[in-house]
Amino acid sequence: MKLLQRSLVARIIASLLAISGMALISITLTMAMSNSSRGDAAAINVAGSLRMNAYQIMGALQRLEYAPEETSAEQLEGLISSFDQRLYGTTLQQTIPIDDRHERRRQLEKLQIYWQHTLRPALEAPSPATALDLDTLEMMIVAMVNDIEVLVTYLEESTEAKVRLLGMMQVLFLVLIAIVVSIALYDVRFNLVVPLRQLMVLAREAAQRNFKPRSELRGSDELALLGHTFNKMSAELATSYAALEDKVSRKKQELERSNQALRVMHDASRSLYGGGNDLCSSAAPMLRELEKLLDIGPIRLSLNDPFDQREMPVLETHSRTRPEYCRDQECHACLIDPRPLEMVSNNQSQCLLLPISVGDTLLGTLEVWYPQERLNDSTRRLLTMLADQLATAVYLQRRIEEQQHVTLINERTIIARELHDSLAQSLSYLKMQVARLERMQQKEATREMQSAVFDELRTGLNSAYRQLRELLTTFRLKLEGPGLQFALRQTVDEFSQRMEVTVELEYDVPPYLLNPNEEIHVLQIIREALANTHKHAQAHWAGVTVRFADARLLVRIEDDGIGLEDDSSPPMHYGLVIIRDRTTTLNGELSITNRSTGGASIEIVFTPLTARLIQQQPVTAASDSHLGTGTS
Repeated sequence: MKLLQRSLVARIIASLLAISGMALISITLTMAMSNSSRGDAAAINVAGSLRMNAYQIMGALQRLEYAPEETSAEQLEGLISSFDQRLYGTTLQQTIPIDDRHERRRQLEKLQIYWQHTLRPALEAPSPATALDLDTLEMMIVAMVNDIEVLVTYLEESTEAKVRLLGMMQVLFLVLIAIVVSIALYDVRFNLVVPLRQLMVLAREAAQRNFKPRSELRGSDELALLGHTFNKMSAELATSYAALEDKVSRKKQELERSNQALRVMHDASRSLYGGGNDLCSSAAPMLRELEKLLDIGPIRLSLNDPFDQREMPVLETHSRTRPEYCRDQECHACLIDPRPLEMVSNNQSQCLLLPISVGDTLLGTLEVWYPQERLNDSTRRLLTMLADQLATAVYLQRRIEEQQHVTLINERTIIARELHDSLAQSLSYLKMQVARLERMQQKEATREMQSAVFDELRTGLNSAYRQLRELLTTFRLKLEGPGLQFALRQTVDEFSQRMEVTVELEYDVPPYLLNPNEEIHVLQIIREALANTHKHAQAHWAGVTVRFADARLLVRIEDDGIGLEDDSSPPMHYGLVIIRDRTTTLNGELSITNRSTGGASIEIVFTPLTARLIQQQPVTAASDSHLGTGTS
């Protein structure tokens, strides 16, 4: 009983079980009554057949009386036997109660006794002397038929009584089921539907982030317990949602700070990568803005000396005194705010050391101070990105300096070689002629003999002057404007006017393929070749082809002039020597041949540095991956 009071589910299950039990009982009783009624019907049919059988016996007696035949006697015996089987058959015995006090049993026993002891012996009389007359037999049969009708009446009354009882039982069970259903519907209406509606309203309010409404359900069933749990959940959700909103607000502020820090780093990247050797002017403003945004500081950058591996401070955002390494004595940026240094001296800050490294090469360290509370992950990632950016800037700056140094040495080598191969030899030749002239004057040689030496000195001076002008043109040459194609177009136009012939240009090179050093060499090679064509080829046409294919650059200069005797440089012809030297500097291949249609052809083939980098891309990618792993 307590379970039914505490549980709505138990009450619903009990109602369903009660309805199902009553329906089952009703069906069982109905089936039992139906089976009993079917037995009564069979008994009524048997009793009716007894009456019909009695009339058939009477007819057989009449035929036997008036038309005695052997067949009539056999028919009579069959009818008597059939009547006996029906009277004592199982149908009547099983249908009629065994109790002797029951009127149907008494009536059946009366029929059996009358048949067994009176009528059947009279019908089966062995001799005519003992046989009764026909009228007596008919009266006996009629009397028996009346008794059979009484039995049939008893059976019919019993069947009707069972049918009436069955109807009353069905009505009773229907009433009981209706009562149970009404009670169940009432319980469901007030203890299930109404609480569910209230809970749905609360759930709808909770979905709209309104956690103030509370359940007013009373009791101890499931829905009341659910209401209490919902009230507790609403209170906890209200607390959690408030905490979540606060956390989201803090996270939003943190993301805004991170975005601002990324914008600062992005805006400062140009000045950082183009700031020269002085990182103070390029990186210091960015670091101070990051300090304000991320609430950190001070920040100190120290780099390792590439020669003696000594750590050298190059940047400090806050300092009490001017650093010894400071290059600008008019700058006071690091002396403005000493408060971060006071936090460090009072042990109110912690230090984060980040490596400034590229791959396995450690370039220096970045020292970042932050408050005592734990540094969050986003700020740590930003500082790691800052360290990587500084490492890239320092690495690129050092590589640029090394490249500039190498380029300067190469240019000085080229200048020295060209001065030695051209002007120095000419001056040496002139020195020898001056010494020869001095000896001739000491020997008082004739004027005719000295005039030949003067002619050679004049020719040598003119050649040296011409070589000096060519060298000055070479050394002063530089690329100005949109690029190599523009410079080549100007060169072609220039030599077309000087040679008064057509100079064609075919240019098919992707943009930004060649570095400035390679562009200078290619341009100078073409100018030297066109200059040789102008001076010696006697050509009426010239063509310049610059094409990139299969990761190699082809430079071809050809003409329709007189050609060359061989591919070697003629005496005092330094243009081809310069072309060979520049081709060697480019790590290229030089080919000087005569064209089949007349004229000469100069071809230079080399692989640009950018193309070599593209061919090495898988190795570079792996190196970059290793580098990223090392700096993270």
